[in-house]
Amino acid sequence: MPSPYLLIIATSARMLAQIAYQAGIKAVVIDLFADTDTRRYATAWRQIASLSLNDLLPTLEPLLAEYPLHDLIYGSGFESFPESLSYLNQRLHLISNTPAVFVNTVNKHAFFAVLDSLQIPYPDSVFTPPAPDGGWLSKPLCGQGGLGIRHWQAEPLAENYWQKYQTGLPHSVLFLADGQHPQVLGFHRQWTTAAGSDGFLFAGLINCTALSARHKALITAWLGKLVPMLGLKGLNSLDFIQDGTALWVLEINPRPSASMQLYGGDLLSLHRHACAGHLPTIYHQDKAGTEACAYQIIYAKETVYIPDTLAWPQNCADLPPAGTICHTGQPICSLLVRQKTAQMVYEQLQYQQRALLRQLPCL
Repeated sequence: MPSPYLLIIATSARMLAQIAYQAGIKAVVIDLFADTDTRRYATAWRQIASLSLNDLLPTLEPLLAEYPLHDLIYGSGFESFPESLSYLNQRLHLISNTPAVFVNTVNKHAFFAVLDSLQIPYPDSVFTPPAPDGGWLSKPLCGQGGLGIRHWQAEPLAENYWQKYQTGLPHSVLFLADGQHPQVLGFHRQWTTAAGSDGFLFAGLINCTALSARHKALITAWLGKLVPMLGLKGLNSLDFIQDGTALWVLEINPRPSASMQLYGGDLLSLHRHACAGHLPTIYHQDKAGTEACAYQIIYAKETVYIPDTLAWPQNCADLPPAGTICHTGQPICSLLVRQKTAQMVYEQLQYQQRALLRQLPCL
């Protein structure tokens, strides 16, 4: 008989824990934040300092002894810790991309070579420092969420590559894959913010875009080539930039992404089936999935303290425990807003972010 438990490991596991809870699955969670809502959705939770093997093993092994855990879904954060994924793959059944597929997709040398072979455009990228006055960005080789991306000023940076700054609007597409075929679930407009020393932190996305039918068809065609080339399975997302009629691919996130939250239906079951090689014939969104919906991360612009008297908005998530200190550039929480129009969504996001930040005492 299959175990009713599911192990979830990520930098922040709240989203996956919540989706598992809503599907009636008992989630056992390991992440770096142990937010109050993560604890509420999880059957058991453990907080660790990083996803490195040194930090993960002392927590993982006792959990495996305590709970009948067989299946694992991983989220964000393993880009810098492929050895952890390899170990997890030996101990558990991964309902996710294999470590080899994950590493090959996030490895910039390998990924750009795949794009070149398929003649899919992406911004000019180099692996040796270019001239600092040529409009380049420096990007971490093992980055996530825009952490560490900044305009290149010739400062010494290890483990980086350099990419030409491309004007245009950032977007993403959420898709299922069975290793050979993709199925697009939706396109999103994304935005970034600057906080601390980072200039391009992922800050949010909305399920409303101005992409043309041609744009969407071209991205879908590219996915039709990339999925079998990379062997992608389950839920994944592709980030790209649109400038006029032109499109440039940035990267693929070979794991469930934050855009899952914009859609209705049991995406966790669809992810399971796709990882097993079975795509749904048609994806049916519920009513909530057809509304204008956005997810936004609120970052600390300066060091703030979370008081125990704070009244979180009802649509707020990723809630740090009272007493937490959020330093400049760190995420405080997130907002998920649904409205009839995109304009109403943007207005509510701005209002609620300002109202929340006003409540937080600075240190």
